[in-house]
Amino acid sequence: MDDTVKKLNPIDLFDPEIYSIETLEDEIRVDKFCKELLKLYHQYLLKNMSFSPLEAGRMASGADYYLRDYMIDNRRINIFKISPELIHSFAGNWYIINTLNPNMTELESILVGASNFYRFCAEKQLIDPAVAEKVSLACSRPDYYQQRIESFNDLSGDGFSAWNNSCPLQ
Repeated sequence: MDDTVKKLNPIDLFDPEIYSIETLEDEIRVDKFCKELLKLYHQYLLKNMSFSPLEAGRMASGADYYLRDYMIDNRRINIFKISPELIHSFAGNWYIINTLNPNMTELESILVGASNFYRFCAEKQLIDPAVAEKVSLACSRPDYYQQRIESFNDLSGDGFSAWNNSCPLQ
């Protein structure tokens, strides 16, 4: 499709199919679309949910980290192919081993942003509301994720394999 046709037919950011990733070009394109969708999510939080600008920004930033760093860059998964298992793998493993100083304050902010993002998606009929609810429940396990962070920080010797196997990356 040439650029003229693309300009005449704007991208529908609410079309889940445009977020599929197979190539590096797809990943770059999907990342760009995701940024635009996150801007709409941020506006939704401000206007429809009446969050303060600071809180809406914090949630959009948390969702951004989860979606762009984990789902798109690391997993190369369509952001609407979400599951509780992906949240669990992210919060209980990937975030911990890929963050210089993993902590619950930061992780909870990311999870609240991701949870609310998927509720936004359910409202826009991008995912099933039951899936959004399951994702929300997976995001609401601070005691478990805190234990995962602490046990990671306490690792010694060859304990990583057992730690990793108890909450593997999907």
